[in-house]
Amino acid sequence: MSLKPLNDPNSLALDVQGLNSLRQSAKQNSPEALKASAQQFEGLFINMMLKSMRQATAAAGQEQSQDSQLYTSMLDQQLSQTMAQRGIGLADMMLRQMQRQPGALSGANAAGANPAGGAAAVPGQQPGVGSPSASTGTAVDANASTVGAAAAAKRPLRSASAPASGVVARVQSFLQGVGQHAEQASQRTGLPSSFIVGQAALESGWGRRQIKMSDGSTSHNLFGIKAGPSWKGKVAEVVTTEYVGGVAQRKVAKFRAYDSYAEAFNDYASMLLKNPRYQSVLASGQTVAGFAQGMQKAGYATDPAYADKLARVIRRTMST
Repeated sequence: MSLKPLNDPNSLALDVQGLNSLRQSAKQNSPEALKASAQQFEGLFINMMLKSMRQATAAAGQEQSQDSQLYTSMLDQQLSQTMAQRGIGLADMMLRQMQRQPGALSGANAAGANPAGGAAAVPGQQPGVGSPSASTGTAVDANASTVGAAAAAKRPLRSASAPASGVVARVQSFLQGVGQHAEQASQRTGLPSSFIVGQAALESGWGRRQIKMSDGSTSHNLFGIKAGPSWKGKVAEVVTTEYVGGVAQRKVAKFRAYDSYAEAFNDYASMLLKNPRYQSVLASGQTVAGFAQGMQKAGYATDPAYADKLARVIRRTMST
């Protein structure tokens, strides 16, 4: 029988007919089914990489609504299928490995798993800032039995969970690295240390988007504090996003640079204490919403959604 590939670019990602065709061909130990199964796993692997990238973006404070998450997940499924059809080399490697094992397609479960199981669009399942620790490894394990040579297939696929685990480790590492400095700033300002850590996390993308000097070294500026005319220290000049009239624009701006993170947190505390704009924040910023909204009203950032983003990241730090 002629087998229509499950990753046919002209078919939808949730093509049940393609899956049934693959099942029937697998029962006959068809070489075409072996190739299609390898492509299926390659598509699943690509989808999980995309999903982990979305999670990392969410952890940096760029969270989507549930509807946007649903449509993004559906788009990623289709994109993964298209990329797998073109191939990134994983399917070929798996195919060579499975062909060396006799009876690689024996058994009725050769293609019995849902090809979209690792990327099912379940509203609320895809984590945002509040839960970057969600793991994608479960979906891989559940679908790894789709071929008789699952032992060989699981090894490359399980690596797809590494980016998601990396997000958790990165968040925890960031919190541990700045915790002491945040406590010192908290003692000076009277603000909860979790609020201070949350703002540093939002401004720096949990330390992944730190402002760099011209030589590539870090400026230690985790708070995105700009260098005005009164600043006499080192300066890092980089391209940044500013909102003018609610419209994002890319501009070159000068930012303060420090010799250490301790110096950065100390300067942040000094700025809040000395700048009259932030006196209301110090006076009434003891709740997450009060602090976040106070910072936006004081003009800390031009992003019209800054208060919401800041509140979400702060709640993430408080739950860790």
